[in-house]
Amino acid sequence: MLIIDAHLDLSMNALEWNRDLKQPVHAIREREKGMTDKPDRSRGTVSLPELRKGKIGLVVATQIARYVAKETNMPGWHSPEQAWAQTQGQYAWYKAMEDTGEMKQIKNRKELDAHIDLWNNESIDDNTKPVGFILSLEGADSLVNLSYLEKAYAYGLRALGPAHYGPGRYSPGTSLSGPLTKLGVELLKEMDQLNMILDVTHLTDEAFAQAMDLYKGPVWASHHNCRALVNYQRQLTDKQIKILIARDAVIGGVLDTWMLMNGWVRGKHNPKEEGINLEKLVDHYDHICQIAGNSNHIAIGSDLDGMFGTEQSPYDIDTIADLQNLNGLLQKRGYGAADIEKIFSGNWLRFLRKNWQ
Repeated sequence: MLIIDAHLDLSMNALEWNRDLKQPVHAIREREKGMTDKPDRSRGTVSLPELRKGKIGLVVATQIARYVAKETNMPGWHSPEQAWAQTQGQYAWYKAMEDTGEMKQIKNRKELDAHIDLWNNESIDDNTKPVGFILSLEGADSLVNLSYLEKAYAYGLRALGPAHYGPGRYSPGTSLSGPLTKLGVELLKEMDQLNMILDVTHLTDEAFAQAMDLYKGPVWASHHNCRALVNYQRQLTDKQIKILIARDAVIGGVLDTWMLMNGWVRGKHNPKEEGINLEKLVDHYDHICQIAGNSNHIAIGSDLDGMFGTEQSPYDIDTIADLQNLNGLLQKRGYGAADIEKIFSGNWLRFLRKNWQ
């Protein structure tokens, strides 16, 4: 069954982790043996061959580069211009993948429908098909000013989340509180004019409420789980879930184990020992479905290899191709074939087709 994954940091892995994503995952792991510069070395789960193996034919792929002020101890770039340059290098990688036939950028309804038709054509070997990508910016710090949003839209940026972790030029993010900045309010107005997708992931509670009041265009939560099950500000409250459902949004379930277990400590806890498997994600799906009364608002936004690997993924994930195992798990929970098709791809497709008229 075709899968759409609405959050993968592919270019970050290619450039900052120096991973050749054209290679099989196990070849990348082998090359990283003995490396200690990052905690997830030799533990990656994502590559283009594995996406094809798992019939993950379309992804929302990110650009990401944080600006950090002098007093901030988080990693990032010392000026917005440097952050912008980093995102342009990431975009150049996507274009190089497109030039070699590995990937295909999707920017509108016509391209979307043609790409889905290709991936549903069983007479063509999936291993020969390009992985489609919709470009999203995670954290808006790299937009030097609003004219840069226009530049990004021109090359195909279609979704944007104003915040990431910590302080931000346009909005505070995960672990903080407070509203959108003045720049953030102006950003949302400009995004509305362009009919871009607002990604509420990483927004503070105050910024979320403000954005829902201000923004009139399409909204999704690309990679989010439920605060009622894992109690941390990074998760969606039931009230926020109800607001998103009322906006006909879709919420992509995320597989970072710290969003699947209360009290997870990186480097201390182990997914197998803690019993964190794909069933934990289904728990979050069930919770949202109970609130919605249907399965129309849940989907996949895995965030696999988003600065973590198998050490912080469900223990029944070896590579991203194992997302196909959700099929059997969902069936066991009573989800029918139509529900599973919605979760795997149908809900994202309905959202995009509706908003890309």
